[in-house]
Amino acid sequence: MTQITPPLLRQWLSDSARKAPLLLDVREPWEYQTCHIEGSTLVPMNAITARAQELDPETETVVICHHGGRSYQVAMFLERNGFSKLYNLQGGVNAWADQVEPDMPRY
Repeated sequence: MTQITPPLLRQWLSDSARKAPLLLDVREPWEYQTCHIEGSTLVPMNAITARAQELDPETETVVICHHGGRSYQVAMFLERNGFSKLYNLQGGVNAWADQVEPDMPRY
């Protein structure tokens, strides 16, 4: 797993020559409804074990949560289960709001 900063993720998402990653948001539905990175997919942390087979281990995947702790745990779980193209968003959506999207709602 690789750590990725919000500015580097923004650059990646803006680069039309590079395939966009799967943005895997592992927060709770109420958190996702409050704010999320556009294009992200919600799979709450407590559903990852049951839904991991829905994910492609060959797809570059950025795991996202509020501050980066839950996403790190999920990325470690996925890595132990054969996923190798994983990124953890450092600081989560909170850091994204601070560094990339200052108008994003916060909680």
